[in-house]
Amino acid sequence: MRDMDSTDMDFQAGPARKRAAMLRDVCVLLNGASGNSETGEMRRRIAMRFSDHGVTAAIRVIDGPQIEKATHDAVAEGFNIVVAAGGDGTISGVAGALAQSGCALGVLPLGTFNFVARGFSIPENVEDAVDVIAAGHTADFPLGEVNDQVFLNNASLGLYPHILKEREGTYNRFGRSRIAAHWSVLKSFLKFREPLRMKVIVDGKERRRKTPLAFIGRSAFQLDHYGLSGAEAVRDGNFALILAPDSSRWKLFARAIRLARKGTVPSDFELISGREIVIKTSQPDQTIAMDGERTDLTGPFHFRLHDDWLKVIVPEATISDGTAQS
Repeated sequence: MRDMDSTDMDFQAGPARKRAAMLRDVCVLLNGASGNSETGEMRRRIAMRFSDHGVTAAIRVIDGPQIEKATHDAVAEGFNIVVAAGGDGTISGVAGALAQSGCALGVLPLGTFNFVARGFSIPENVEDAVDVIAAGHTADFPLGEVNDQVFLNNASLGLYPHILKEREGTYNRFGRSRIAAHWSVLKSFLKFREPLRMKVIVDGKERRRKTPLAFIGRSAFQLDHYGLSGAEAVRDGNFALILAPDSSRWKLFARAIRLARKGTVPSDFELISGREIVIKTSQPDQTIAMDGERTDLTGPFHFRLHDDWLKVIVPEATISDGTAQS
């Protein structure tokens, strides 16, 4: 047994020990900023449920900047399951650091939208999600990557990074909620007036576009949730590239209303699907939004799919009924 530092809580033994014997030690990385409950209480609930399964768990409370290092440390220490406890941004950060490591990803959804968990039918109740991890059934988790940065649900250029900036301000004023998130979308559509000129190459075919938004989707669940086209492309193993046509701010506003009401029409966006996308913009330095986080990158932007970089622990029923697709 490895030595644990003072931030770890270890739990083992119990009536389900034999069933959990397939599992080696589990490390839970709990983002204290994204939980739906007070951190100490959430930590206690997670610990107790793992203990019920006879699973050894080291629970480490982290914040956003620590995600990558904490994940790498867990891998280096020999944990074979690393659990991301937080929102989609936390899950994305842990998944990116786990890619190609051989460790499986567990998910405890504690965020606002929880698209990753909902896409794999992972319960949003913490105790039920721990039950899924303890059962240990895994599925492939195809990862998107742009210029060596991994993403799970989506990546985008143009309008959406501005939406995230607006959302941060709205959250700071009114707190985190889905209503606040939708309101930030509407405000951003009204304020954004800088369409991008870009060359788009999808699986070798080149197009030129002027657009306020290039959205690269990898979550079929998320696309379905917002009533956007492209979910079938994702289920077929492709990216769904969604381009908004260049238009007046009032037409952008109308599209924002339809998007918020999940009532978009085919003319609202152009859909292109493919496994490899290259986007070249007239200004090479761009802010890219990935899974709710913003980062600055320099183009051209190469988007690739990696089908076998990571496995995620999912409900057994999700595998047996063929719905293990985010």
